Amino acid sequence: MSMYDTDLDPTPANHVPLSPVSFVERSAEIFGDLPAVIHGQRRYTWAQTRERSARLAAALQALGVGRGSTVSVMLPNTPEMVEAHYAVPALGAVLNTLNTRLDAALLAWQMNHCEAAVLITDTEFAPTMAKALAALRTEHGRNLVVIDVADTEFTGLNPHLDTRLGQHEYEALLAAHAPLAHLPGPTNEWDAIAVSYTSGTTGDPKGVVTHHRGAYLNAVCNAATWTMPHFPRYLWTLPMFHCNGWCFPWTIAMLGGVHVCLRRMEAKAILDAMAEHGVDHYCAAPIVHNLLIAAPPEARAGIRQKVRGMVAGAAPPASMIEGMANMGFDLTHTYGLTEVYGPASVAVKRDHWAAQSVSEQARLNGRQGVRYALQEGMTVLDPETMQPTPADGQTMGEIMFRGNIVMKGYLKNPSATAKAFEGGWFHTGDLAVMESDRYVKIKDRSKDIIISGGENISSIEVEDALYRHPAVVSCAVVARPDAKWGESPVAYVETKAGSTVTEAELIAHCKTLLAGYKVPKDVLFEDIPKTSTGKIQKFVLRQRAKEGSTPD
Repeated sequence: MSMYDTDLDPTPANHVPLSPVSFVERSAEIFGDLPAVIHGQRRYTWAQTRERSARLAAALQALGVGRGSTVSVMLPNTPEMVEAHYAVPALGAVLNTLNTRLDAALLAWQMNHCEAAVLITDTEFAPTMAKALAALRTEHGRNLVVIDVADTEFTGLNPHLDTRLGQHEYEALLAAHAPLAHLPGPTNEWDAIAVSYTSGTTGDPKGVVTHHRGAYLNAVCNAATWTMPHFPRYLWTLPMFHCNGWCFPWTIAMLGGVHVCLRRMEAKAILDAMAEHGVDHYCAAPIVHNLLIAAPPEARAGIRQKVRGMVAGAAPPASMIEGMANMGFDLTHTYGLTEVYGPASVAVKRDHWAAQSVSEQARLNGRQGVRYALQEGMTVLDPETMQPTPADGQTMGEIMFRGNIVMKGYLKNPSATAKAFEGGWFHTGDLAVMESDRYVKIKDRSKDIIISGGENISSIEVEDALYRHPAVVSCAVVARPDAKWGESPVAYVETKAGSTVTEAELIAHCKTLLAGYKVPKDVLFEDIPKTSTGKIQKFVLRQRAKEGSTPD
């Protein structure tokens, strides 16, 4: 034993488990009089938000929720969703944020899999949740304590209909419990803070278990990566159910900022909120940014402050990055997955990039970049040999992470966990190259690479070419079985309102930007299926293309 270990044990005075819950207590203590939440006509300061969260924690504790309990929430971006992110982890319980667009059967499966004890649900989702709760009872023998949230900003249901599903109403429950004197947080920072389910496009979804330490560090990384100041005004255009809002519920608490809540993701509502509330930060998938670009210029006439956007969730086309720059919005491109708490790498902008053309800046900013400051490793490895690929911008390998901002593993799925962590790295499944400046550039998901005549075609590269046509608002390229080439690329395209473009015109456009074998063989003008967070569901399109394939 070293002398530096003798009589120098950790104590409560010098060693406290890291948890983002501590950010809430700090902002309530220091910035208690400042605004914390705006939602329609509702306004809460940090002192009030902390008190409401502490009342919710007290109520959940009275209902038997404690360390290791799971609390599922079916909520849009409302104050109650913010409060759940503070109250549930404070008890050492695990937050399970449900995707509001899932069907009842899948919701029931997820709540049963994570053994939810309590459900907090918005009345908007009562019809779906009633079916999910019935399936839980009949198929799994599980009865949950249900807390109903009746948001005053939601007017979609007939007020005469009974939308109550549970024994408790949220506001009445809070009023019935004195707030906890302190939001305690975990005794061990490795304790689970949340379980979030992947899309489950091949088999059952996987429950990604994250911990307090990782959530704390990624919340800090968000602020450092974005050089966020104190008191940002942050608009919730990203669903908080998605990777716990990329840890931004806790980032905004750390900085004493303002949560500007939105129930609906529509261009007018977003731009109106930016103008009315002085929003200066927001996050979204590329599809949301494209909505803003497509909005008429007069819709953003009232926005006079500098607005900073963060994009992740899919590789953004260069045309989208150029479009945001032309609007005057400052865009930061990040990359990540649910398994790394949302964004875990960033295309850090270098000063000398400013001297480049807008097009070249878009290319540089469109890369997945470098690891977050508090993530220990990000690289591109050959998944077979686990050796680094050369930094030549050509040799493809798999993006891998390691460090404190990586999940604990998959709930009740040791084989999937072991496979994901093979070789001491987290395998993302994303194929990429390492460029000479050590910035990573994604080429495709391993399952999305198109192999035509023995040549690899990146669907992202083809999509980027399509997006450069002014008529294209959304597109996806997938493989279609081909008797001669094995596979050939087919493009699905949605066009901007009022624009007209033909298949021949788009193919000719692609030929000016791509090698011949990469050009789509067919362009289909069809609605493109997307998840609630804006990700294109390529597995649906692959099946559609397969069913529509021709023998020659």
